[in-house]
Amino acid sequence: MSIQPETGFTPEQLEPDLADRMRKSLRLSGIGVQEMAGYLEVSRNTVGTWINGRITPSAQTVRLWALRTGVPYEWLRDGKNPRQDDPDGGSRDVRPKGFEPPTFWLGANWPARDEVAAIVVGPWGEAA
Repeated sequence: MSIQPETGFTPEQLEPDLADRMRKSLRLSGIGVQEMAGYLEVSRNTVGTWINGRITPSAQTVRLWALRTGVPYEWLRDGKNPRQDDPDGGSRDVRPKGFEPPTFWLGANWPARDEVAAIVVGPWGEAA
């Protein structure tokens, strides 16, 4: 039988918050505080206030942070993991399948480079 002391904290308070996820993303990516401060063009102290939870950064800063560290923006912002079964990783910024531009015709019957040169230059070596 184990005895657990009453901490007085709710389960929500014990969940990792934005500052925790920002700190973890730095650790996982191998980026230091100074390097991130330089990337965001802010002081090292500003980054320190964010990762210690004293100040919440703007949404734009969180987006740039996610881009630089390579973690999903949704996870950094909300702590929600992207759907594992989604091939696009759950990102809403990716176009749905089927909306790609038609690129299948670019190589199929495209003339060879010397054929294009013959068409452009002409049979006598002069520009057509």
